[in-house]
Amino acid sequence: MVLQHDLRMGINYADKAVSKPDLGAIHTLTNKEMFMRSFRRYVLGLITAVALVLTSVPALAADTYEIDAVHSAFLFRVKHLGVSYSYGRFNEASGQFTIDAADVTKNSIEIEVKADSIDTANAGRDKHLKGPDFFNTVEFPTLTFKSTSFKKKDGNKYEVTGDLTMHGVTKQVTTEAELVGTGKHPKSGAPIAGWETTLTIKRSDYGMTYGLEGIGDEVTLTISIEGGAK
Repeated sequence: MVLQHDLRMGINYADKAVSKPDLGAIHTLTNKEMFMRSFRRYVLGLITAVALVLTSVPALAADTYEIDAVHSAFLFRVKHLGVSYSYGRFNEASGQFTIDAADVTKNSIEIEVKADSIDTANAGRDKHLKGPDFFNTVEFPTLTFKSTSFKKKDGNKYEVTGDLTMHGVTKQVTTEAELVGTGKHPKSGAPIAGWETTLTIKRSDYGMTYGLEGIGDEVTLTISIEGGAK
């Protein structure tokens, strides 16, 4: 009865092809999926490995050094009566400097000198220099320098610009500084480094005008500092 009904409906099972699944296509699709999955795992593993390497390598960091006053010097020289030079020094100072091997513009130097520590090997002259005619150490107890820019020059030379404050007056100065050396302390193993520079200023620019007829206006400063990493 069913067969007759189907024949009446015009359905010819003999002529109707029964489609078979393309096993090759299924198999090919499976291979593609497997490849993509493997590729994604490979990429994810590579990204993870790179991230681990990057996080395990420390970034180049700047080293900050504390000035060792015992192994540093703050000297000055000025003409006397136009025929000779008188020398002096400041015995007490502190500060720090930073050296960034990756970016020289991040280098910096900060120095604070106690004006009352001036020493010219003559007590009477030192007393005069500490008074109102010169440094006026009671009112202006410190001399300071703070760098504002660093530029690399040839070799171990740098152009350093900064603010020099003395006798209550701040002026911008630029000097060539030498990075004398870097290394490790033989006992502690801590990083150490040192700088030196010589520059000339006019004391009258800082309000020191006493005795210009006999004591030179130009003063040559020599600053030599050594520091140990904090």
